[in-house]
Amino acid sequence: MAHDRRGILGLATAVLAAGLFLAGAVQAQAQAENALPPVQKSGAVQYLSGGIGLDESTAIKSASRHWPLSLVFSVQAAGKAEFASDVKLEIRDAKGVLVLETTASGPFLLARLAPGSYSLRATLAGKTLARKVQVKAGSSRQVELVWPAGTNQGQP
Repeated sequence: MAHDRRGILGLATAVLAAGLFLAGAVQAQAQAENALPPVQKSGAVQYLSGGIGLDESTAIKSASRHWPLSLVFSVQAAGKAEFASDVKLEIRDAKGVLVLETTASGPFLLARLAPGSYSLRATLAGKTLARKVQVKAGSSRQVELVWPAGTNQGQP
């Protein structure tokens, strides 16, 4: 009988530990979702932008796999890239129709775009980078836009 009690106690301890682990994981997920900037809308396209601060950037990186398009903005500096914000962004569909126009409030921008071909124009301090992007159904595409060293973020 004592052997049965130890087995039940061991099982109860294992169940309690698993429950605490899952509760911690759920709480961490909820904190990450709370750290996300608000979702905005431009026409039919939902997007969010931000990533200033560790909590928000971590939350956006985690959420990016659930968004069809993930953009990262940076400037090359001393052998590494430094995050950029205040990037003016235009996204046009294959017909040239403007589907998203915004100014990114941080180095990350996530967009819910329908599958298809798009043209991106991102402008920082008067310097524009252009990219063609293919968004596929059920997948997430990340595009990094890196401006050359010396791009002055302080001038329009």
